[in-house]
Amino acid sequence: MALQGSEVGVPRDRFPAAEEGEYYWIDLQGMQVVNREGVHLGMVDSLFSNGAHSVLVVRSGVGKGEWLIPFVAAFVDDVDEGTRRIWVDWRPEWQ
Repeated sequence: MALQGSEVGVPRDRFPAAEEGEYYWIDLQGMQVVNREGVHLGMVDSLFSNGAHSVLVVRSGVGKGEWLIPFVAAFVDDVDEGTRRIWVDWRPEWQ
């Protein structure tokens, strides 16, 4: 009971290596999100789980909105860790 409500932290360098095609949420945060047409939607602010899958919370840096993009193959084309970009099949008007 003494630790109830406490947060537990682990240094990032102690995480096991992610498998091919798998990512830690912390590694996706801050990545730029670009759609197939080359439109920069914003940056991954955070993620959450809706029970079925993870969801990217993407915020525009210029106040154009926020997108909740399911992190599933139907919408996420590629995660490029080298350029810190996530390529998605998502239209800016889908809010």
